[in-house]
Amino acid sequence: MDTRTALLDSAERAARQRGFDAFSYADLARDVGIRKASIHYHFPLKADLAFGLIERYAARISERRAEIDREHQTAAGKLGAFLALYREALAEGTQLCLCVALSAGRDSLSPPVLEQLAEFHEDSAAWLEQVFTAAREDRSVIGLSDPQDEADALLALVEGAQLVARAAKDVTLFDRATAACRTRLAPTQLN
Repeated sequence: MDTRTALLDSAERAARQRGFDAFSYADLARDVGIRKASIHYHFPLKADLAFGLIERYAARISERRAEIDREHQTAAGKLGAFLALYREALAEGTQLCLCVALSAGRDSLSPPVLEQLAEFHEDSAAWLEQVFTAAREDRSVIGLSDPQDEADALLALVEGAQLVARAAKDVTLFDRATAACRTRLAPTQLN
């Protein structure tokens, strides 16, 4: 593994577990086993590190959504997989999705990072809107309203549920918060 990737991995772990403001370059240097000055070669400023983190994370989540699209034929199946993706990101209540962690500490982020964060949320909402639009056709989701409203509500639900579950270090709080959504997914249509 190259040094840049090792730094991104270490920073992502720290940001997801403790928040972006709760670690320093000294922490990364210790974790990766390099001198602190070497980090500045890859990321001159912590804002550069944040930008690298969100850029890589957004690409990874986009790939995961594409996998979900390939693996599930119904909207209900895709939504179930989306809920599982956010639940998995909690790591049993010890961390958050990177974008949730960054959103929680947004006041210290640079404008380019905030733009990337907004783009991540827009992309996620657009994908969810497509899934809810497909749900109207395949009838695999019960009680549908406007697809855009559904998308915005689900994104807010999973991100908020992550915050509550992480604060308590109890993933069952995420499960309880998302239970009503899961019951709307027609059980025979989850593939």
